[in-house]
Amino acid sequence: MRKYKCEYDIEFQNLKEIMDFVAEKYGDNTGFIFKNADRTKKTEITYRKFREDLDALGAYLISKGLKGKRIVVTGPNSYQWLVAYYAVVINVGVVVPLDRGLPEEEIVNSLVKCKADAIIYDDSMNFDYAEIIKKDGIQVETLIPMSDFSQENMPKLAEMIDQYKSEFKVIDNDATDIILFTSGTSADAKAAQLSQRNIASTIAAMRKVEPIYEDDVEMILLPLHHAFGNQGVLMFISNGATNVFCSGLKYIQKELKEYGVTSFFCVPLIIESMIGKVLKTAEKEGKLAKLEKGRKIAKALMKVGIDVRRKLFKDVIDGLGGKLRFLISGAAALDLKILDYATDFGILTVQGYGLTETAPTIASESYFYRKAGSVGHAMPGVEVKINDPDENGIGELFAKGPNIMKGYLDDEEANKAAFVDGWFNTGDLARIDDEGYIFLTGRKKNVIVLKNGKNIYPEEIEPMIDALPYVVENVVMGEEEGDDYRLVTHVVYDPEAEEVKGKSLEEIQAMADTDIEKINGEMPTFKRIKQVYLRTEPFEKTTTQKIKRRTVTAAK
Repeated sequence: MRKYKCEYDIEFQNLKEIMDFVAEKYGDNTGFIFKNADRTKKTEITYRKFREDLDALGAYLISKGLKGKRIVVTGPNSYQWLVAYYAVVINVGVVVPLDRGLPEEEIVNSLVKCKADAIIYDDSMNFDYAEIIKKDGIQVETLIPMSDFSQENMPKLAEMIDQYKSEFKVIDNDATDIILFTSGTSADAKAAQLSQRNIASTIAAMRKVEPIYEDDVEMILLPLHHAFGNQGVLMFISNGATNVFCSGLKYIQKELKEYGVTSFFCVPLIIESMIGKVLKTAEKEGKLAKLEKGRKIAKALMKVGIDVRRKLFKDVIDGLGGKLRFLISGAAALDLKILDYATDFGILTVQGYGLTETAPTIASESYFYRKAGSVGHAMPGVEVKINDPDENGIGELFAKGPNIMKGYLDDEEANKAAFVDGWFNTGDLARIDDEGYIFLTGRKKNVIVLKNGKNIYPEEIEPMIDALPYVVENVVMGEEEGDDYRLVTHVVYDPEAEEVKGKSLEEIQAMADTDIEKINGEMPTFKRIKQVYLRTEPFEKTTTQKIKRRTVTAAK
Protein backbone atom coordinates (compact mmCIF):
# COMPACT_ATOMS: atom_id res chain seq x y z
CA MET A 1 0.00 0.00 0.00
CA ARG A 2 1.38 3.42 -0.93
CA LYS A 3 2.93 5.65 1.69
CA TYR A 4 0.71 8.66 2.22
CA LYS A 5 2.60 11.79 1.37
CA CYS A 6 1.04 15.03 0.22
CA GLU A 7 3.38 16.60 -2.31
CA TYR A 8 1.39 19.58 -3.56
CA ASP A 9 2.03 23.16 -2.55
CA ILE A 10 0.28 25.39 -5.09
CA GLU A 11 -1.37 28.55 -3.83
CA PHE A 12 -4.35 28.80 -6.18
CA GLN A 13 -5.87 32.29 -6.33
CA ASN A 14 -9.08 31.52 -8.22
CA LEU A 15 -11.09 28.69 -9.77
CA LYS A 16 -10.01 29.44 -13.32
CA GLU A 17 -6.41 28.80 -12.26
CA ILE A 18 -7.47 25.40 -10.94
CA MET A 19 -9.33 24.48 -14.14
CA ASP A 20 -6.46 25.60 -16.37
CA PHE A 21 -3.94 23.73 -14.20
CA VAL A 22 -5.98 20.53 -14.35
CA ALA A 23 -6.54 20.73 -18.12
CA GLU A 24 -2.81 21.19 -18.71
CA LYS A 25 -1.48 18.66 -16.21
CA TYR A 26 -4.21 16.01 -16.33
CA GLY A 27 -5.94 16.73 -19.63
CA ASP A 28 -5.94 13.11 -20.86
CA ASN A 29 -7.18 11.70 -17.52
CA THR A 30 -10.76 10.51 -17.24
CA GLY A 31 -12.28 13.22 -15.07
CA PHE A 32 -15.90 12.08 -14.92
CA ILE A 33 -17.95 8.96 -15.51
CA PHE A 34 -21.73 9.00 -15.52
CA LYS A 35 -24.63 6.87 -16.73
CA ASN A 36 -27.79 7.80 -18.57
CA ALA A 37 -31.17 7.78 -16.80
CA ASP A 38 -31.85 4.06 -17.25
CA ARG A 39 -28.22 3.15 -16.42
CA THR A 40 -27.69 1.39 -19.80
CA LYS A 41 -25.00 3.70 -21.18
CA LYS A 42 -21.82 4.96 -19.54
CA THR A 43 -20.09 8.18 -20.63
CA GLU A 44 -16.49 9.14 -19.83
CA ILE A 45 -15.25 12.73 -20.00
CA THR A 46 -11.57 13.74 -19.96
CA TYR A 47 -10.40 16.84 -18.14
CA ARG A 48 -9.47 18.43 -21.47
CA LYS A 49 -13.03 17.91 -22.69
CA PHE A 50 -14.40 19.25 -19.39
CA ARG A 51 -12.36 22.44 -19.79
CA GLU A 52 -13.62 22.85 -23.36
CA ASP A 53 -17.21 22.34 -22.19
CA LEU A 54 -16.81 25.15 -19.65
CA ASP A 55 -15.82 27.57 -22.39
CA ALA A 56 -18.51 26.32 -24.76
CA LEU A 57 -21.27 26.88 -22.20
CA GLY A 58 -19.69 30.17 -21.14
CA ALA A 59 -19.92 31.39 -24.74
CA TYR A 60 -23.53 30.22 -24.98
CA LEU A 61 -24.53 32.02 -21.78
CA ILE A 62 -22.87 35.25 -22.88
CA SER A 63 -24.68 34.99 -26.23
CA LYS A 64 -27.88 35.02 -24.12
CA GLY A 65 -26.88 38.36 -22.58
CA LEU A 66 -25.94 36.93 -19.16
CA LYS A 67 -22.45 38.37 -18.70
CA GLY A 68 -22.11 39.69 -15.15
CA LYS A 69 -25.52 38.32 -14.12
CA ARG A 70 -26.51 36.28 -11.08
CA ILE A 71 -27.33 32.81 -12.30
CA VAL A 72 -28.97 30.08 -10.22
CA VAL A 73 -27.92 26.49 -10.90
CA THR A 74 -30.30 23.81 -9.61
CA GLY A 75 -30.92 20.12 -10.15
CA PRO A 76 -29.71 16.71 -9.02
CA ASN A 77 -26.01 15.88 -9.11
CA SER A 78 -24.87 15.55 -12.70
CA TYR A 79 -22.04 16.34 -15.08
CA GLN A 80 -24.19 19.12 -16.58
CA TRP A 81 -24.63 20.63 -13.12
CA LEU A 82 -20.85 20.88 -12.69
CA VAL A 83 -20.39 22.33 -16.17
CA ALA A 84 -23.03 24.97 -15.48
CA TYR A 85 -21.57 25.91 -12.09
CA TYR A 86 -17.98 26.32 -13.26
CA ALA A 87 -18.86 27.86 -16.64
CA VAL A 88 -20.74 30.61 -14.82
CA VAL A 89 -18.14 31.24 -12.15
CA ILE A 90 -15.03 31.34 -14.35
CA ASN A 91 -16.47 32.83 -17.54
CA VAL A 92 -19.75 34.63 -17.01
CA GLY A 93 -20.98 36.06 -13.71
CA VAL A 94 -22.09 35.12 -10.19
CA VAL A 95 -23.26 31.58 -9.53
CA VAL A 96 -25.96 30.73 -7.00
CA PRO A 97 -26.26 26.96 -6.32
CA LEU A 98 -29.77 26.19 -5.09
CA ASP A 99 -31.09 23.06 -3.42
CA ARG A 100 -33.46 21.41 -5.91
CA GLY A 101 -35.42 19.90 -3.00
CA LEU A 102 -36.63 23.19 -1.53
CA PRO A 103 -40.39 23.73 -1.29
CA GLU A 104 -41.81 26.39 -3.59
CA GLU A 105 -42.02 29.06 -0.89
CA GLU A 106 -38.32 28.73 -0.10
CA ILE A 107 -37.37 28.75 -3.80
CA VAL A 108 -39.27 32.00 -4.24
CA ASN A 109 -37.67 33.55 -1.15
CA SER A 110 -34.21 32.46 -2.30
CA LEU A 111 -34.66 33.88 -5.80
CA VAL A 112 -35.82 37.20 -4.33
CA LYS A 113 -33.08 37.31 -1.71
CA CYS A 114 -30.21 36.69 -4.15
CA LYS A 115 -31.74 38.86 -6.90
CA ALA A 116 -31.28 36.11 -9.49
CA ASP A 117 -31.30 37.11 -13.16
CA ALA A 118 -31.42 33.61 -14.67
CA ILE A 119 -31.93 29.97 -13.74
CA ILE A 120 -30.14 26.98 -15.21
CA TYR A 121 -32.18 23.94 -14.28
CA ASP A 122 -32.35 20.22 -14.93
CA ASP A 123 -35.40 19.81 -17.13
CA SER A 124 -35.89 16.22 -15.99
CA MET A 125 -37.24 17.73 -12.77
CA ASN A 126 -41.00 17.95 -12.50
CA PHE A 127 -41.03 21.62 -11.56
CA ASP A 128 -42.50 24.59 -13.46
CA TYR A 129 -39.97 27.42 -13.17
CA ALA A 130 -41.85 29.38 -15.83
CA GLU A 131 -44.67 29.81 -13.29
CA ILE A 132 -42.35 30.36 -10.33
CA ILE A 133 -40.61 33.35 -11.89
CA LYS A 134 -43.93 35.16 -12.28
CA LYS A 135 -44.13 35.59 -8.49
CA ASP A 136 -43.82 39.07 -6.99
CA GLY A 137 -40.28 40.28 -6.35
CA ILE A 138 -38.54 37.86 -8.71
CA GLN A 139 -36.44 39.46 -11.45
CA VAL A 140 -35.49 36.28 -13.36
CA GLU A 141 -35.85 36.81 -17.11
CA THR A 142 -33.95 33.84 -18.55
CA LEU A 143 -34.54 30.12 -18.07
CA ILE A 144 -32.01 27.67 -19.49
CA PRO A 145 -32.69 23.91 -19.35
CA MET A 146 -29.65 21.68 -19.01
CA SER A 147 -30.74 19.81 -22.14
CA ASP A 148 -29.45 22.89 -24.03
CA PHE A 149 -25.91 21.76 -23.22
CA SER A 150 -26.22 17.99 -23.29
CA GLN A 151 -23.20 16.18 -24.73
CA GLU A 152 -25.06 15.93 -28.04
CA ASN A 153 -25.39 19.73 -28.20
CA MET A 154 -21.88 20.62 -26.98
CA PRO A 155 -20.15 20.52 -30.41
CA LYS A 156 -22.56 23.20 -31.67
CA LEU A 157 -21.98 25.38 -28.61
CA ALA A 158 -18.22 24.95 -28.96
CA GLU A 159 -18.44 26.70 -32.34
CA MET A 160 -19.38 29.86 -30.43
CA ILE A 161 -16.18 30.00 -28.34
CA ASP A 162 -14.10 32.03 -30.81
CA GLN A 163 -16.92 34.56 -31.18
CA TYR A 164 -17.54 35.15 -27.47
CA LYS A 165 -14.33 34.20 -25.63
CA SER A 166 -13.10 37.80 -25.73
CA GLU A 167 -16.18 38.69 -23.66
CA PHE A 168 -15.44 36.19 -20.88
CA LYS A 169 -15.31 38.00 -17.56
CA VAL A 170 -12.03 39.19 -16.10
CA ILE A 171 -11.74 37.50 -12.71
CA ASP A 172 -11.37 39.59 -9.60
CA ASN A 173 -10.11 37.09 -7.01
CA ASP A 174 -11.85 38.90 -4.16
CA ALA A 175 -15.17 39.80 -5.77
CA THR A 176 -18.39 38.03 -4.84
CA ASP A 177 -18.60 35.25 -7.44
CA ILE A 178 -20.52 32.61 -5.47
CA ILE A 179 -23.63 33.11 -3.31
CA LEU A 180 -24.38 30.13 -1.09
CA PHE A 181 -27.39 29.78 1.15
CA THR A 182 -26.77 28.47 4.65
CA SER A 183 -28.81 25.57 5.99
CA GLY A 184 -32.18 26.57 7.36
CA THR A 185 -35.72 27.46 6.40
CA SER A 186 -36.63 30.48 4.30
CA ALA A 187 -37.03 32.48 7.48
CA ASP A 188 -33.42 32.20 8.62
CA ALA A 189 -31.30 30.97 5.69
CA LYS A 190 -28.63 33.57 4.96
CA ALA A 191 -26.90 34.22 1.65
CA ALA A 192 -23.14 33.96 2.16
CA GLN A 193 -21.04 35.91 -0.34
CA LEU A 194 -17.91 33.98 -1.33
CA SER A 195 -15.04 34.94 -3.56
CA GLN A 196 -12.98 32.72 -5.81
CA ARG A 197 -10.02 33.23 -3.48
CA ASN A 198 -12.12 31.90 -0.59
CA ILE A 199 -12.79 28.63 -2.41
CA ALA A 200 -9.36 28.29 -4.03
CA SER A 201 -7.59 28.79 -0.70
CA THR A 202 -9.38 25.83 0.89
CA ILE A 203 -8.40 23.60 -2.05
CA ALA A 204 -4.78 24.71 -1.82
CA ALA A 205 -4.82 24.01 1.92
CA MET A 206 -6.44 20.58 1.60
CA ARG A 207 -3.95 19.50 -1.06
CA LYS A 208 -1.22 20.00 1.54
CA VAL A 209 -2.73 17.75 4.19
CA GLU A 210 -5.06 15.16 2.65
CA PRO A 211 -3.78 12.14 0.64
CA ILE A 212 -5.67 12.31 -2.66
CA TYR A 213 -3.92 11.14 -5.81
CA GLU A 214 -4.21 11.18 -9.57
CA ASP A 215 -5.24 7.50 -9.70
CA ASP A 216 -7.99 7.87 -7.08
CA VAL A 217 -11.63 7.28 -7.97
CA GLU A 218 -14.15 9.36 -6.04
CA MET A 219 -17.85 8.61 -5.82
CA ILE A 220 -19.92 11.80 -5.72
CA LEU A 221 -22.47 11.31 -2.94
CA LEU A 222 -23.11 14.71 -1.36
CA PRO A 223 -25.34 17.31 -3.03
CA LEU A 224 -23.27 19.62 -5.24
CA HIS A 225 -25.19 22.72 -4.17
CA HIS A 226 -23.76 22.25 -0.68
CA ALA A 227 -20.36 23.78 0.15
CA PHE A 228 -18.85 20.55 1.51
CA GLY A 229 -20.05 18.39 -1.37
CA ASN A 230 -18.83 20.89 -3.95
CA GLN A 231 -15.45 21.26 -2.24
CA GLY A 232 -15.01 17.49 -2.20
CA VAL A 233 -15.42 17.20 -5.96
CA LEU A 234 -13.15 20.18 -6.59
CA MET A 235 -10.48 18.62 -4.39
CA PHE A 236 -10.48 15.47 -6.54
CA ILE A 237 -10.58 17.54 -9.73
CA SER A 238 -7.52 19.51 -8.61
CA ASN A 239 -5.57 16.27 -8.24
CA GLY A 240 -6.59 14.85 -11.61
CA ALA A 241 -8.59 11.99 -10.07
CA THR A 242 -11.70 10.38 -11.56
CA ASN A 243 -15.14 11.38 -10.29
CA VAL A 244 -18.08 9.01 -10.72
CA PHE A 245 -21.72 9.90 -10.19
CA CYS A 246 -23.61 7.54 -7.90
CA SER A 247 -26.82 6.24 -9.51
CA GLY A 248 -28.63 6.36 -6.15
CA LEU A 249 -28.14 5.23 -2.57
CA LYS A 250 -29.38 1.71 -3.32
CA TYR A 251 -26.60 1.31 -5.90
CA ILE A 252 -23.71 2.46 -3.69
CA GLN A 253 -22.36 -0.99 -2.79
CA LYS A 254 -22.59 -2.27 -6.37
CA GLU A 255 -20.99 0.83 -7.87
CA LEU A 256 -18.17 0.95 -5.31
CA LYS A 257 -16.99 -2.28 -6.91
CA GLU A 258 -17.97 -1.45 -10.49
CA TYR A 259 -15.93 1.75 -10.54
CA GLY A 260 -13.16 0.67 -8.15
CA VAL A 261 -13.93 3.58 -5.83
CA THR A 262 -11.02 4.49 -3.55
CA SER A 263 -12.30 7.52 -1.71
CA PHE A 264 -15.14 9.97 -1.14
CA PHE A 265 -16.42 12.89 0.92
CA CYS A 266 -19.55 12.09 2.91
CA VAL A 267 -21.70 12.76 5.95
CA PRO A 268 -21.50 10.45 9.00
CA LEU A 269 -24.77 8.71 8.14
CA ILE A 270 -23.18 7.09 5.07
CA ILE A 271 -20.15 5.73 6.96
CA GLU A 272 -22.27 4.61 9.88
CA SER A 273 -24.61 2.77 7.51
CA MET A 274 -21.73 1.05 5.68
CA ILE A 275 -19.91 -0.07 8.81
CA GLY A 276 -23.22 -0.97 10.48
CA LYS A 277 -23.99 -3.38 7.64
CA VAL A 278 -20.56 -4.97 8.00
CA LEU A 279 -21.12 -5.56 11.72
CA LYS A 280 -24.67 -6.88 11.24
CA THR A 281 -23.47 -9.31 8.57
CA ALA A 282 -20.66 -10.52 10.81
CA GLU A 283 -23.11 -11.04 13.67
CA LYS A 284 -25.60 -12.85 11.43
CA GLU A 285 -22.88 -15.19 10.12
CA GLY A 286 -21.45 -15.82 13.59
CA LYS A 287 -18.17 -14.09 12.75
CA LEU A 288 -18.37 -11.13 15.11
CA ALA A 289 -16.04 -12.68 17.72
CA LYS A 290 -13.49 -13.46 14.98
CA LEU A 291 -13.75 -9.89 13.69
CA GLU A 292 -13.15 -8.43 17.17
CA LYS A 293 -10.17 -10.73 17.69
CA GLY A 294 -8.78 -9.55 14.36
CA ARG A 295 -9.09 -5.94 15.48
CA LYS A 296 -7.06 -6.65 18.62
CA ILE A 297 -4.36 -8.36 16.58
CA ALA A 298 -4.26 -5.51 14.05
CA LYS A 299 -3.99 -2.87 16.80
CA ALA A 300 -1.17 -4.76 18.53
CA LEU A 301 0.81 -5.11 15.30
CA MET A 302 0.28 -1.45 14.40
CA LYS A 303 2.02 -0.50 17.66
CA VAL A 304 5.21 -2.15 16.39
CA GLY A 305 4.89 -0.73 12.90
CA ILE A 306 3.33 -3.71 11.14
CA ASP A 307 0.18 -2.98 9.13
CA VAL A 308 -1.78 -6.10 8.12
CA ARG A 309 -5.25 -4.54 8.40
CA ARG A 310 -6.29 -4.72 4.76
CA LYS A 311 -5.05 -8.32 4.48
CA LEU A 312 -6.65 -9.34 7.75
CA PHE A 313 -9.96 -7.72 6.80
CA LYS A 314 -9.86 -8.47 3.08
CA ASP A 315 -13.45 -9.77 3.15
CA VAL A 316 -14.64 -6.48 4.65
CA ILE A 317 -12.71 -4.40 2.10
CA ASP A 318 -14.01 -6.59 -0.74
CA GLY A 319 -17.56 -6.07 0.52
CA LEU A 320 -16.94 -2.31 0.20
CA GLY A 321 -15.78 -2.55 -3.40
CA GLY A 322 -12.25 -3.84 -2.88
CA LYS A 323 -10.31 -0.57 -3.20
CA LEU A 324 -11.84 1.83 -0.68
CA ARG A 325 -9.00 3.42 1.31
CA PHE A 326 -9.92 6.97 2.37
CA LEU A 327 -13.07 8.70 3.69
CA ILE A 328 -13.54 12.33 4.70
CA SER A 329 -16.57 12.94 6.90
CA GLY A 330 -18.11 16.32 7.59
CA ALA A 331 -21.30 18.29 8.34
CA ALA A 332 -21.84 16.50 11.68
CA ALA A 333 -19.92 14.48 14.26
CA LEU A 334 -19.05 10.90 13.34
CA ASP A 335 -19.65 8.21 15.97
CA LEU A 336 -16.16 7.51 17.36
CA LYS A 337 -16.83 3.77 17.58
CA ILE A 338 -17.67 3.68 13.88
CA LEU A 339 -14.58 5.73 13.07
CA ASP A 340 -12.51 3.26 15.08
CA TYR A 341 -13.92 0.29 13.17
CA ALA A 342 -13.24 1.90 9.78
CA THR A 343 -9.67 2.69 10.82
CA ASP A 344 -9.11 -0.83 12.14
CA PHE A 345 -10.30 -2.26 8.82
CA GLY A 346 -7.56 -0.25 7.07
CA ILE A 347 -9.73 2.58 5.71
CA LEU A 348 -8.26 5.95 6.64
CA THR A 349 -11.20 7.94 7.99
CA VAL A 350 -10.92 11.57 9.05
CA GLN A 351 -13.31 14.26 10.17
CA GLY A 352 -13.40 17.81 8.90
CA TYR A 353 -15.16 20.89 10.22
CA GLY A 354 -16.39 24.07 8.64
CA LEU A 355 -19.33 26.20 7.60
CA THR A 356 -20.80 27.56 4.39
CA GLU A 357 -19.40 30.92 5.47
CA THR A 358 -15.85 29.52 5.63
CA ALA A 359 -15.80 28.03 2.11
CA PRO A 360 -16.18 25.59 3.96
CA THR A 361 -13.21 24.03 5.78
CA ILE A 362 -11.80 25.51 8.99
CA ALA A 363 -10.14 22.39 10.36
CA SER A 364 -9.56 18.77 9.49
CA GLU A 365 -7.84 15.66 10.65
CA SER A 366 -5.26 14.11 8.35
CA TYR A 367 -3.34 10.87 8.33
CA PHE A 368 -0.59 12.47 10.42
CA TYR A 369 -2.73 14.66 12.73
CA ARG A 370 -5.49 12.72 14.44
CA LYS A 371 -6.85 12.64 17.97
CA ALA A 372 -10.03 10.86 19.05
CA GLY A 373 -12.96 13.22 19.43
CA SER A 374 -11.29 16.17 17.72
CA VAL A 375 -11.77 17.67 14.27
CA GLY A 376 -8.03 18.02 13.88
CA HIS A 377 -5.97 21.16 13.49
CA ALA A 378 -6.83 24.41 11.77
CA MET A 379 -6.11 24.23 8.04
CA PRO A 380 -2.91 25.81 6.72
CA GLY A 381 -3.42 29.56 6.53
CA VAL A 382 -6.39 29.56 8.93
CA GLU A 383 -6.16 30.98 12.45
CA VAL A 384 -8.53 29.96 15.24
CA LYS A 385 -9.08 31.04 18.82
CA ILE A 386 -11.54 30.50 21.66
CA ASN A 387 -13.37 33.68 22.58
CA ASP A 388 -14.09 34.27 26.26
CA PRO A 389 -13.39 30.67 27.43
CA ASP A 390 -15.02 29.38 30.61
CA GLU A 391 -13.26 27.46 33.38
CA ASN A 392 -13.11 24.40 31.11
CA GLY A 393 -11.60 26.31 28.20
CA ILE A 394 -14.89 26.23 26.28
CA GLY A 395 -16.05 29.27 24.36
CA GLU A 396 -17.12 30.38 20.91
CA LEU A 397 -14.74 29.37 18.15
CA PHE A 398 -13.48 32.32 16.13
CA ALA A 399 -11.65 31.97 12.81
CA LYS A 400 -9.64 34.17 10.48
CA GLY A 401 -8.14 33.43 7.07
CA PRO A 402 -8.44 33.64 3.26
CA ASN A 403 -11.38 31.22 3.38
CA ILE A 404 -13.72 33.51 5.33
CA MET A 405 -16.67 34.89 3.36
CA LYS A 406 -17.02 38.54 2.43
CA GLY A 407 -20.25 38.72 4.44
CA TYR A 408 -23.95 38.00 4.23
CA LEU A 409 -25.79 39.52 1.28
CA ASP A 410 -27.83 42.60 2.25
CA ASP A 411 -27.81 41.75 5.96
CA GLU A 412 -25.80 44.27 7.96
CA GLU A 413 -27.27 43.14 11.27
CA ALA A 414 -26.13 39.56 10.69
CA ASN A 415 -22.70 40.76 9.55
CA LYS A 416 -22.21 42.80 12.71
CA ALA A 417 -22.96 39.73 14.79
CA ALA A 418 -20.75 37.46 12.68
CA PHE A 419 -17.58 39.55 12.61
CA VAL A 420 -15.79 40.70 15.77
CA ASP A 421 -12.58 42.71 15.40
CA GLY A 422 -11.74 41.00 12.14
CA TRP A 423 -12.58 37.49 13.39
CA PHE A 424 -15.49 35.38 12.16
CA ASN A 425 -17.68 34.00 14.94
CA THR A 426 -18.64 30.44 13.96
CA GLY A 427 -21.36 30.19 16.59
CA ASP A 428 -19.90 26.83 17.60
CA LEU A 429 -18.61 26.14 21.08
CA ALA A 430 -15.25 24.44 21.31
CA ARG A 431 -12.00 24.06 23.19
CA ILE A 432 -8.46 23.81 21.84
CA ASP A 433 -5.94 21.59 23.62
CA ASP A 434 -2.22 22.24 24.11
CA GLU A 435 -1.38 20.51 20.83
CA GLY A 436 -3.76 22.62 18.79
CA TYR A 437 -6.50 20.01 18.35
CA ILE A 438 -10.00 21.46 18.18
CA PHE A 439 -12.81 19.76 20.11
CA LEU A 440 -16.35 20.89 19.34
CA THR A 441 -18.86 20.81 22.18
CA GLY A 442 -21.98 22.09 20.39
CA ARG A 443 -23.72 25.05 18.82
CA LYS A 444 -24.13 28.04 21.10
CA LYS A 445 -27.78 28.33 20.09
CA ASN A 446 -28.36 24.73 21.25
CA VAL A 447 -26.89 25.20 24.73
CA ILE A 448 -29.38 24.78 27.56
CA VAL A 449 -28.67 27.28 30.35
CA LEU A 450 -30.23 26.36 33.69
CA LYS A 451 -31.31 28.86 36.33
CA ASN A 452 -28.29 27.94 38.46
CA GLY A 453 -26.00 29.00 35.60
CA LYS A 454 -25.02 25.49 34.54
CA ASN A 455 -24.54 24.97 30.80
CA ILE A 456 -25.65 21.73 29.17
CA TYR A 457 -24.36 20.82 25.71
CA PRO A 458 -26.85 18.41 24.06
CA GLU A 459 -24.20 17.18 21.61
CA GLU A 460 -22.26 15.66 24.53
CA ILE A 461 -25.22 13.58 25.73
CA GLU A 462 -26.81 12.54 22.43
CA PRO A 463 -24.06 10.07 21.37
CA MET A 464 -24.59 8.10 24.59
CA ILE A 465 -28.27 7.69 23.76
CA ASP A 466 -27.57 6.95 20.09
CA ALA A 467 -25.41 4.03 21.26
CA LEU A 468 -28.52 2.16 22.46
CA PRO A 469 -29.03 -0.61 19.86
CA TYR A 470 -32.63 0.25 18.99
CA VAL A 471 -32.09 4.03 18.76
CA VAL A 472 -31.84 5.51 15.27
CA GLU A 473 -31.31 9.11 16.36
CA ASN A 474 -32.20 11.45 19.19
CA VAL A 475 -32.34 15.10 20.14
CA VAL A 476 -31.72 16.34 23.69
CA MET A 477 -33.33 19.66 24.54
CA GLY A 478 -34.55 21.78 27.42
CA GLU A 479 -38.25 21.79 28.20
CA GLU A 480 -39.68 24.60 30.30
CA GLU A 481 -40.61 23.60 33.83
CA GLY A 482 -41.75 26.51 35.96
CA ASP A 483 -39.10 29.21 35.68
CA ASP A 484 -36.35 26.72 34.77
CA TYR A 485 -35.76 23.84 32.34
CA ARG A 486 -35.77 20.09 32.61
CA LEU A 487 -33.79 17.92 30.22
CA VAL A 488 -35.72 15.71 27.77
CA THR A 489 -34.80 13.55 24.82
CA HIS A 490 -36.80 12.87 21.68
CA VAL A 491 -35.86 9.38 20.47
CA VAL A 492 -36.47 7.84 17.06
CA TYR A 493 -36.37 4.06 17.50
CA ASP A 494 -36.29 1.23 14.98
CA PRO A 495 -39.47 -0.86 15.38
CA GLU A 496 -37.70 -3.74 13.60
CA ALA A 497 -34.78 -3.83 16.04
CA GLU A 498 -34.52 -7.12 17.93
CA GLU A 499 -34.75 -5.35 21.27
CA VAL A 500 -38.20 -3.88 20.55
CA LYS A 501 -39.77 -6.24 18.00
CA GLY A 502 -43.04 -7.64 19.29
CA LYS A 503 -43.19 -5.30 22.29
CA SER A 504 -46.05 -2.91 22.99
CA LEU A 505 -45.43 0.83 23.09
CA GLU A 506 -45.73 0.74 26.88
CA GLU A 507 -43.07 -1.97 27.09
CA ILE A 508 -40.76 -0.06 24.75
CA GLN A 509 -41.25 3.10 26.82
CA ALA A 510 -40.42 1.21 30.03
CA MET A 511 -37.26 -0.24 28.45
CA ALA A 512 -36.16 3.17 27.16
CA ASP A 513 -36.79 4.78 30.55
CA THR A 514 -34.67 2.09 32.21
CA ASP A 515 -31.84 2.53 29.71
CA ILE A 516 -31.88 6.31 30.10
CA GLU A 517 -31.72 5.91 33.88
CA LYS A 518 -28.54 3.87 33.41
CA ILE A 519 -27.07 6.71 31.35
CA ASN A 520 -28.27 9.20 33.98
CA GLY A 521 -26.28 7.25 36.54
CA GLU A 522 -23.09 8.27 34.75
CA MET A 523 -24.09 11.95 34.71
CA PRO A 524 -23.98 14.77 37.24
CA THR A 525 -27.45 15.57 38.56
CA PHE A 526 -28.02 18.66 36.40
CA LYS A 527 -27.35 16.67 33.17
CA ARG A 528 -29.87 13.90 33.82
CA ILE A 529 -32.69 13.25 31.37
CA LYS A 530 -36.13 13.62 32.98
CA GLN A 531 -38.38 12.57 30.10
CA VAL A 532 -38.09 10.29 27.05
CA TYR A 533 -40.38 10.94 24.08
CA LEU A 534 -40.53 8.03 21.63
CA ARG A 535 -41.30 8.13 17.92
CA THR A 536 -40.67 6.08 14.78
CA GLU A 537 -40.86 8.93 12.25
CA PRO A 538 -37.41 10.41 11.48
CA PHE A 539 -36.68 14.04 12.27
CA GLU A 540 -36.84 16.67 9.55
CA LYS A 541 -33.36 17.20 8.11
CA THR A 542 -31.33 19.38 5.80
CA THR A 543 -29.92 17.91 2.58
CA THR A 544 -26.70 17.08 4.44
CA GLN A 545 -28.70 15.15 7.03
CA LYS A 546 -28.46 17.67 9.85
CA ILE A 547 -31.50 17.51 12.11
CA LYS A 548 -33.59 20.69 12.08
CA ARG A 549 -33.71 20.86 15.86
CA ARG A 550 -36.27 23.64 16.07
CA THR A 551 -38.84 21.49 14.29
CA VAL A 552 -38.57 18.69 16.87
CA THR A 553 -41.65 18.23 19.02
CA ALA A 554 -43.07 15.31 20.92
CA ALA A 555 -44.78 12.81 18.58
CA LYS A 556 -48.56 12.92 18.83
